[in-house]
Amino acid sequence: MKHGKNFVLGEYVVIKKPNLLEVGDNVRISDFCRISSACKIGDHCEIAPGTYIAGGDGEYQFEMGSCSSLAAGVKVWLSSNDYVNELVTHSIKQVKEIKGNVTMGKYTGIGTNSVIMPGNHIPEGVSIGALSYVPSNYKFEPWTVYAGRPIRPIKKRNKENVLNTLKLAGLL
Repeated sequence: MKHGKNFVLGEYVVIKKPNLLEVGDNVRISDFCRISSACKIGDHCEIAPGTYIAGGDGEYQFEMGSCSSLAAGVKVWLSSNDYVNELVTHSIKQVKEIKGNVTMGKYTGIGTNSVIMPGNHIPEGVSIGALSYVPSNYKFEPWTVYAGRPIRPIKKRNKENVLNTLKLAGLL
């Protein structure tokens, strides 16, 4: 595992493949998180308790842009069954899974107990509300708030205010 300065790792975190984890400066990964995929986490990020980042077996990667967060209980999947066309098992290699990288741009946040499916690029400034479901390959607009099951756009996010806050904090 490669990590920057001021990295705080909870006592009860499971990292299945530490050689596939890269963490920036000022990052906190809270207790009861489980990471079993390739991950690259930017600076000034937080992963709250009970978050899972799984699937892809190192073939696919989760990337989290700087100044971003995953709230408690978020599930990020890099591979999954589609539950329609295939058996619901990972133990048979002939089962075709939904697979893909998941990336979060800078200044993004995913709300409590949301589920992010494989193959998503969440652009800069996007916020996703609690209890939301993001289907594979969803098309986002930057600096927009989304919520729901499945998600839908709610309103534009206040980009100017977010960036001014980061300037005041000395992060821009």
